[in-house]
Amino acid sequence: MKKLFLVFSTLIATSSIAGTTYQSIGNTTFGSDGTTYQSIGNSVFGSDGTSYQSIGNTTFGSDGTTYQSIGNSVFGSDGTTCTSIGSTVFCN
Repeated sequence: MKKLFLVFSTLIATSSIAGTTYQSIGNTTFGSDGTTYQSIGNSVFGSDGTSYQSIGNTTFGSDGTTYQSIGNSVFGSDGTTCTSIGSTVFCN
């Protein structure tokens, strides 16, 4: 069960799969699991059908999960955590 989290430029990508990493190039984010995400304004659309909208430092997922951005980390209401190092995001 995947979850996305794209808040580091506008939003952050995240996954509940341990060891998944994401690399952003322009408005597109590539997941190490093969999923891609397109950022348009304050929204992100995943190749897996997921979508996310950012309002302030909170991101709302189409599955009902919310994400809070604090510093270079993001914390999900589902227990996921992501940390940004440079342009790469590491998630638990």
